Amino acid sequence: MNTPLLRRAAPLAALALLAACSDPTGGRAPVAASFDDGAFGAATRGNHAAQIGAGAALTALDAKFAGSVPATITFAFNSAALDATARAVLDQQADFMRQFPEVRFSVYGHTDLVGSDSYNQALGQRRAEAAVAYLGRRGVDLSRLEALVSLGETRPVVPTTTPERANRRTVTRVGGFVDGDGLVLDGKYANLVYRAYVASAVPAAPPA
Repeated sequence: MNTPLLRRAAPLAALALLAACSDPTGGRAPVAASFDDGAFGAATRGNHAAQIGAGAALTALDAKFAGSVPATITFAFNSAALDATARAVLDQQADFMRQFPEVRFSVYGHTDLVGSDSYNQALGQRRAEAAVAYLGRRGVDLSRLEALVSLGETRPVVPTTTPERANRRTVTRVGGFVDGDGLVLDGKYANLVYRAYVASAVPAAPPA
């Protein structure tokens, strides 16, 4: 019997309960949502995580993030400037990130389908960089925002060649644990599980 695996099972199950609810979008996730899954370009890391059990924890935490704060901000046409609405969303993301200092986050930049591929690739990168820079100013360690990925115009939410704000966006997702730590039961991971358990507790309703 593999005792270390059994020791991992309990805390992983506790955190996984946070993801037991249905899709927070109610089945209305954007067309490209599955691509922004925090694993783009990280097959090796994902395989390693699956082997040690960390993958389940990250999946549950990503579901908690997506269910707690908006993951997406949008931009004006041909712009990487953050408007007041985008800044308000990033403020919420930063508040969440500061609660989980053990965790890295990935920011994916997108554009609509107007313009050349190369121009839109660069524009998506600038949008991701703008979001990360703002999160840094809100107290998130930039070393935890390790992946600045531009998907350009390749993953539209609305498949149209005309200007479409929903496509001009960045999407933030859970990316992994800090320092690539594979020991999922170290002190940092235990703290994460404990905080997730406390946050999920609901006071009993008073008697009628």
